[in-house]
Amino acid sequence: MKIRIIIFFTSIVMLTNCQDYLAVVPDGVATLENAFTNRTNAEKFFHGCYNYLPNMESILNYPGFMGGDDRWWCPTQGGGWDDNGNGQRIARGLQNISNPLQNFWDGGNGGKNMWVGIRDCNIFLENIDQVANMQNWEKERWKAEVKILKAYFHFYLMTLYGPIPIMDSNIDVSAPPDEVKIFRAPVDDVVNYIVRTLNDALASDELPLKIDDITTEYGRLTKAAATAIRAKTLVWAASPIFNGSYIYYRGFKDKRDVQLITDDYSAAAIQARWERAATAIKNAIDTCHLAGHALFEFYPGISAMSDTTIRKFTIRGAVSESVANYNNGVIWALNHGNGQFQTVQTPALYPTDGGEVARISATMKMAEMFYTRNGIPIDEDPYWEYENRYETQVNDTAVLGRWHRYYISEGETTAKLNYFREPRFYGNLGFDRGLYELVNIPEDETIVIKNRVGETHGRRLQDHYIVTGYFIKKMVSIRIPAPNTAVSGGATTPNPPRYSLPIIRLADLYLLYAEALNELKSQPDNEVYEWIDKIRTHAGLEGVVESWRWSSKPYRVTDRDEMREIIKRERLIELAFEGQRSFDLRRWLDAETYCNQPVRGWDYTGARPETYYLTTVYFNNRKFTYKDYLWPLSQSSLTINGNLVQNPGW
Repeated sequence: MKIRIIIFFTSIVMLTNCQDYLAVVPDGVATLENAFTNRTNAEKFFHGCYNYLPNMESILNYPGFMGGDDRWWCPTQGGGWDDNGNGQRIARGLQNISNPLQNFWDGGNGGKNMWVGIRDCNIFLENIDQVANMQNWEKERWKAEVKILKAYFHFYLMTLYGPIPIMDSNIDVSAPPDEVKIFRAPVDDVVNYIVRTLNDALASDELPLKIDDITTEYGRLTKAAATAIRAKTLVWAASPIFNGSYIYYRGFKDKRDVQLITDDYSAAAIQARWERAATAIKNAIDTCHLAGHALFEFYPGISAMSDTTIRKFTIRGAVSESVANYNNGVIWALNHGNGQFQTVQTPALYPTDGGEVARISATMKMAEMFYTRNGIPIDEDPYWEYENRYETQVNDTAVLGRWHRYYISEGETTAKLNYFREPRFYGNLGFDRGLYELVNIPEDETIVIKNRVGETHGRRLQDHYIVTGYFIKKMVSIRIPAPNTAVSGGATTPNPPRYSLPIIRLADLYLLYAEALNELKSQPDNEVYEWIDKIRTHAGLEGVVESWRWSSKPYRVTDRDEMREIIKRERLIELAFEGQRSFDLRRWLDAETYCNQPVRGWDYTGARPETYYLTTVYFNNRKFTYKDYLWPLSQSSLTINGNLVQNPGW
């Protein structure tokens, strides 16, 4: 078998020679020449294409996590957790062109070179048909999956960099220099290419609607996932970042004078974009329903527990429960572990806890973002003590009733900010004197978080602590072994059970559909409300119309612009901490508003309520400007390939 030697640019600028290929073929395959001589080697190459997916289990290096405004870190020294982590530096405005952080264009500083992943996808597609000992149906399925991966890699690069080169095939080694130094394609061309590639994959009869054998195939791509990726691609094309409405991109052209992001921001053009997106989202939802996907509901089995605790497990389990535990709300998830990812957000539950435990916390802004129990913002609820939210209150049943029985420890003092909030507040966040529920701990023995200095979950001897006072419960498995539970090897500090982090959930699509429908109508109506209300009902709230009757601003649900903000907030709440927030804030062009605010929390050095419950600013120098909506290309890439242009502002 003869394989044509081809070249690709590791950074779309630098030639890759034959020896470079020897470094990227899968383990056990000596050279590219024998990568497709048999099914075993071809399968290794096939799985190797999946390995270029962004690593969501790395909380320091996935763009959706530490670079936004929802998490903050314990500023201790060593172990990569101090202020020099890549995500932390981006949050402080230290992204740069000389050595870009989380560089997914060239690779490095926590980023993977996704062009190499695209190159390998092309190599696979060009050669898989030559494998002799494979059945055609399996080849066709693998090809469909790799086409989806290639489309997704283009999509992911587009969300970070905007206009990118389209690499549908690799460049021949004999290509002249003018063909090697390629240009960035306009965003609309990239979008259309991604959609065409996904449509091609979806046309395959061998691509499964869903994964049936989760033991051996979980994490592989399906028709449901492909339609969801297509929908999200078209949503980005319709959103303010790419729909022509952002003034800073109207003169963004390459050296051929080609406009790289549309400058047609007419109402008709934007309407057409949202119509296309809405059609794709509804198709994705229908496909996902056909595949059996549904919003996750936790079932306690034979265990006796309250509806309140079941709701909290439902909220957390929507992310951390596996398909084996009947979580059909996940459309596509990475099939790797995330032990460290969870550990750094977990309270010190065990006597020997140390190491990376309790280092990443939620910002107070996130605590204030969740609704009151009436399902509306805390500053719109006239029945909630907004002006006194930083004061403290004893959880006295005689005064407050039994509402907080499964939320806050009876007789304990905590901030009024933590009282009378919606179920997602308690499902997402742990806080001082709040309850931290686990499946294998009876309700009457539920862990009480005690986070003041010197207490069980407060500042540790290792100088690790939850600096803001808010633990991120949602992203930690509900199935951590209880303290003093026997675990394998006699360990006294068991790690949380690993789970596959969702890339796309069904709730994401529901809220995107509400967003698209709202953009298409002059005034929101029942069709818009239907899709956001599915999420709210699942979270234990009334629908938007019913809830906003309690609000000081009841008119908001009848106005398209106000409804847009309500839908945005619903996404920020429902998908909180999952790595989606920073992408949405950039897509909406809202990041400058959110990501320049100070990081606030309680005073972790306080030992008593009167010294702990003091609002404290921990960082007041975050920096996000107009140029940060698109990440920079490295200066070396621009120097080597003169046909590339830099993103605006860099």
